[in-house]
Amino acid sequence: MPFIEESDLLELHKDIDKAQIINERLLDQIKYKNREIKKSRTQRNVFASFTILFLLAGLGVATYFAGVTRSSSFNKSNNMVVTSIDSLEAVRTRLNNLQKQNEELSLVKEFYLAKNFLEKEKIYSVQVKSFVDNNVTLASEALTNTLFVKTNPFYSYSLGNFETLEEARLFREQLLKIGFDDAFVASYQNGKRIQIEDPN
Repeated sequence: MPFIEESDLLELHKDIDKAQIINERLLDQIKYKNREIKKSRTQRNVFASFTILFLLAGLGVATYFAGVTRSSSFNKSNNMVVTSIDSLEAVRTRLNNLQKQNEELSLVKEFYLAKNFLEKEKIYSVQVKSFVDNNVTLASEALTNTLFVKTNPFYSYSLGNFETLEEARLFREQLLKIGFDDAFVASYQNGKRIQIEDPN
């Protein structure tokens, strides 16, 4: 295994720590949005219950007054029924408000679906070594952003978790400069290696 200068190792640790901080921020944002989704679902259910009760009560009152109005407001000369325009406007306004709230909830649902998609997204890492046995400890548990994955019949050790292939390739170039001649970029999904990526 090649010799690593202390300054190069510190730079690698800094890069890995930066990536970990970004990942932690994204996880915090996802947790916050999940709380908002749960809260909005509860509010939506309560709101829907009250809306249904309100509409049923309004329908009952409207049918009662429609019967009374029909019998007392029938214009004998034109044979027309007089109805209240204000009540129709109130119903239209209420329907418009419900449509706006439904659009907002659709946006929240789209975010939740995007979060589920990102959890299953593939990541890129730079493999630096592989072993026959899995009892090799290359780094302390304090060092994060590393992968130790079984790829039959070997166990592979990779550094860094990157969202894009370009980021992983740049990190690989840094490793090559300090002596990791066998380093290559591989893609992973759900904790398993998918493929070895083209170095260019």
